[in-house]
Amino acid sequence: MNRSPEAGPSKTPKNYTRYVFTLLFLLYMFDYMDRMVIVSLFPYIKQAWGISDTQLGLLVSAVYWSILVFTLPISILIDRWSRKNCIGLMAIVWSMATLACAFTRNFGQLFAARVVVGAGEAGYAPGGAAMISALYPKEKRAKMIGIWNAAIPLGSAIGVALGGFVAHRFGWKHAFGLVALPGMVVALLFFRVRDYKTVALMAPGSPGDAGPNHPMNFGEIVREFTHKPSLIFNNLGMAGCVFVTTSLLTWLPTYFHRIEGLDMTKAGLKGGSVMLLAIVGAPLGGYLTDRWYRHRKNARSLFPAISSLVTGILLFVTFGLLRGAPQYAVLLATGIAATGFVSAAVTVTQDVVHPGLRAVSVSLNIIIQHVFGSAVGPPVIGAISDRYGLETALLCLPGFALVAALFFLAASRFYTQDAQRADAVAIRLESA
Repeated sequence: MNRSPEAGPSKTPKNYTRYVFTLLFLLYMFDYMDRMVIVSLFPYIKQAWGISDTQLGLLVSAVYWSILVFTLPISILIDRWSRKNCIGLMAIVWSMATLACAFTRNFGQLFAARVVVGAGEAGYAPGGAAMISALYPKEKRAKMIGIWNAAIPLGSAIGVALGGFVAHRFGWKHAFGLVALPGMVVALLFFRVRDYKTVALMAPGSPGDAGPNHPMNFGEIVREFTHKPSLIFNNLGMAGCVFVTTSLLTWLPTYFHRIEGLDMTKAGLKGGSVMLLAIVGAPLGGYLTDRWYRHRKNARSLFPAISSLVTGILLFVTFGLLRGAPQYAVLLATGIAATGFVSAAVTVTQDVVHPGLRAVSVSLNIIIQHVFGSAVGPPVIGAISDRYGLETALLCLPGFALVAALFFLAASRFYTQDAQRADAVAIRLESA
């Protein structure tokens, strides 16, 4: 195995790199449009089928539980077979499943269609992160992953706002059909990009050791993920953060609808604008982290700890102390702070593991996120809302942000030593 620094990024033409990155960004945006459009449709679905807030929350968490089941096997296929083919196929599946939502007639059918949406989206984050990590050098990795992750709030905001607009004027089922089509187009383009060659799983020696290595056995692969405290604490910290962000994405439009009496078009736009400002948070977090990384090597764990603490404080002020225009102003700031963790935390999953296991690393991160975060957040907040009211339910969120900050702080103690043990393995693009 070549133990030199990664070769791929420096040999990739800049224009082509930008083209591939643009396709990856668009697919992530359409991914979240399809995933989150349902949020602005809650009042219409509730009125049409008479279902509870808990069931509405389950329509969101269905996607995340499906991702939880399928992400690991798909990520193994991504790492060992083809990034571009897996990504293209997945985009077609989630787009078709979103279109199918428009033809459902009851809660069970819609729930099943949402499960298929999740199955299609299960490997996109692992595959996309692996490709970006190969396209760009380590010093720029957090910034580019941050820009890529800005597609999450952008797609979510567009989906929420567009869903409310279409549902108000044409009927809620039409919203699914409208957001399903763009992903299919970009998926077809992605089949034609150049992938990087699959990286051989060779066990690294000690840092600086140029001697021969040996194929990794199963135990050595498992230890890549179980014997690195920085990775474990980082993943738990992300779970706390996505519990908060997914709950906000899910319930803010309904909050404005119920508390302020806005129709769902205005409530969707208002809730969407909060999360749209998160488009600043992920790139800004990546930029600041990469600058800090030049001077402090554990910055990629410390920065999420700080941003999570700030998010918790802002959420407490928002739902505990304010109403009206001042509340909305602080919510806008929360939209920026709440995604500040993303770039650095995702980059940690790439920095401390073997390059041939990067997609698997992200998939395991996603599993932990969903088990303890996004899959349980919407229904838990919905259940608390059913019992105590939505205002009380949202006031629980600052506690989860604080727990996330503590996990990231713990990760920072181990990041440097874990990153030093992860060799830089040469990554090469396929022939044109």
